[in-house]
Amino acid sequence: MAGVARRFSRVVLGISGGVDSAVAALLLKKKGYEVTGVFMRNWDERDEKGHCTGDADAEDAEWVCRKLDIPFHEVNFVKEYWNDVFMYLIEEYKAGFTPNPDIMCNKKVKFSAFLKNAQEIYNAEVIAMGHYARSSFGEELENYDIRKGARLLQSFDRIKDQTFFLSQIPQKALQCTLFPIGDYNKAVVRKIAESANLHHVADKRDSTGICFIGERKFQDFISEYVDDKPGNFIDLETQKVVGTHKGLHQWTVGQRCNLSPFPLPYYVCEKNAETNDIIVVSGTDHPALFTSILFTEPVYWIHSPPSQLYSQGQLECLFRFQNTAKLIPCVITSDDANPWHRSPIQNNMVVSLAKPLRAITPGQVWR
Repeated sequence: MAGVARRFSRVVLGISGGVDSAVAALLLKKKGYEVTGVFMRNWDERDEKGHCTGDADAEDAEWVCRKLDIPFHEVNFVKEYWNDVFMYLIEEYKAGFTPNPDIMCNKKVKFSAFLKNAQEIYNAEVIAMGHYARSSFGEELENYDIRKGARLLQSFDRIKDQTFFLSQIPQKALQCTLFPIGDYNKAVVRKIAESANLHHVADKRDSTGICFIGERKFQDFISEYVDDKPGNFIDLETQKVVGTHKGLHQWTVGQRCNLSPFPLPYYVCEKNAETNDIIVVSGTDHPALFTSILFTEPVYWIHSPPSQLYSQGQLECLFRFQNTAKLIPCVITSDDANPWHRSPIQNNMVVSLAKPLRAITPGQVWR
């Protein structure tokens, strides 16, 4: 857009081969930015056990860049992904937790390694992503103020909003990230792609799940990396053994487990890493599956701890532990001001939910 002054002009966009990053590239180009598209290759396709679509996605990403007449490059982050995301995933499962690799990928790869690469190799002033999110610095960072810092805001499309997955990205990265589609909903994004003749990606399905698992069952996948450690299923109410399992890593809280010869299904209630037992209950709505009080590890604040939390000892806010879960009211209390104090580690919190939620699992991230 000629004649419009802006603080930044050189943008490196993480282009995935999907419709969201394609439209992000289109919008940036229309606004006059000097855009470079960079495709991140995070998984080694030579691992025949996986079923990633990396090659096809890279071809789609290159097609979009060629269509929009912007430079296209690839960057290999296989090492970074393996060390900082995949090994984290494995170690968490070994410990009996249920991690979220998407959150760790954003934190360690897309908004860390990618940012560094964009700045050092392509001399980027800012980066851009096709995520459904917004920044307090504004759509084009027009409110940029390093002294105030940036705050992560929900996108216009609350259904596709991805701020849950971005909840641990570094402040430094958020300060220099554009979210071009943050003010659009998914349907409009697809229409924009169609209008621009980006037909190759306009109707492309959203990516779901973890690519390296492929078509396999998760239990089969995880057993390739974590040794089996058999244990017992214990009925919570009778304290009797009702079955055996191959390892805590194959199960998560709330998961259904059909144990012969019992006619009704059991559900995982708790995993005991010390005894290697899995505690189960009968019935999907058993009270033991619901939780209203949570104890956290040290909390990560993208911007800064809310002043109300420390001036008043508590903070009323909204809670979710899954990206698509409905936000519910909660009260956060710092350990130092709460009778449920369990840890001397600074910045641990207690979360009191307005209503009990089912299958909140140790190791999960909440926002």
